Amino acid sequence: MAQEVALWDSPGPLDGPIGVPLVDLLDRVLATGVVISGDLVIAIADVPLVRLSLHALLSSVNERVPAPWADGGPL
Repeated sequence: MAQEVALWDSPGPLDGPIGVPLVDLLDRVLATGVVISGDLVIAIADVPLVRLSLHALLSSVNERVPAPWADGGPL
């Protein structure tokens, strides 16, 4: 007969969550880039008064890629 083994059995107990050091996280984010976006709506009595759409790009600067304004043309 075949022995049944649960898929999520581990050989031993875990010592807690596995963390990523902040330096490694920042290095990975800056190397690949990250986009942060969100919407903010200010409303009173379920009537939206102000809506803000926020977008941010966080990335490291690469000297090989010229800035969009470097050639003097429009953005």
